[in-house]
Amino acid sequence: MAEWIAACSVGDIDQESVIRFDVGSRTFIIVRDHKNNYYCADGLCTHEQVHLSDGDVVEDTIACPKHASIFDVTDGEVETPPACENLRVYPTKVEDGRVYIQV
Repeated sequence: MAEWIAACSVGDIDQESVIRFDVGSRTFIIVRDHKNNYYCADGLCTHEQVHLSDGDVVEDTIACPKHASIFDVTDGEVETPPACENLRVYPTKVEDGRVYIQV
């Protein structure tokens, strides 16, 4: 059963920024977009398993730092190749100044 996990404080991520969050052997990214919405997705690019936490966030997208594949963090969809597989995204919520992810 999926559970809600406190991932970070809302102040830990600037607008249009990303942080890495690990749970056991799994790696996630938490993204804050230009409208202060928070999103969670798998933390590795689907093209060559590069950490997306080193990528650039623009509005509600993140670019892989290695080959510049761009993903929409709202739904995980690939917008720009070479990646061809979407990211898995996870529900997020903000309560009492903390960002929670459901995994």
